[in-house]
Amino acid sequence: GHLPIIHHKPRKWGMALLHRMIGFGLLFAVSTSASLAQEANEIPLQVEIRTQLDFSKAATAGANGGRISIDPRNGSRQMAGDIVDLGGSALAGSAVVTGEPGRSIRVDMPMTIRMTGSLGGTIEISNLRTNLPPQSKLDGFGRLEFSFGGDLEIKGSVAGTFRGRIPITAEYE
Repeated sequence: GHLPIIHHKPRKWGMALLHRMIGFGLLFAVSTSASLAQEANEIPLQVEIRTQLDFSKAATAGANGGRISIDPRNGSRQMAGDIVDLGGSALAGSAVVTGEPGRSIRVDMPMTIRMTGSLGGTIEISNLRTNLPPQSKLDGFGRLEFSFGGDLEIKGSVAGTFRGRIPITAEYE
């Protein structure tokens, strides 16, 4: 028997990917504030980040950029535009708020943050959102867990590791 000869066409953008790899890291500035009518014996709210929001690794395959979306309801990742998935696990962020059992609270975060790259350049995370209902309450143990996600917008050709801060605030209502 003879072995078949297989010809592979090299991809023209293969090497370009290596020059425009993008990594993502987020830091969280968590703060809490009590309502103005805070009672003396009220348990202060605390927010703890359980899982960092992670868009994983990606590369741009062209000059048009694109978007990576993480859904906070199920943790799924979708890519659009000239983005190539380089593997790794993408994760929705998760947090837990603790405080007075049964109390209504409000959790806020900005709609958009800007991330700065290690090699210069900036990218944005827009449409930051949680899986919380409009009226959120701490359970009977004084806990409320939630997830959050967003859309990473990549415009043009950027490279490097990007870091940013997402301020999350919680307060009693």
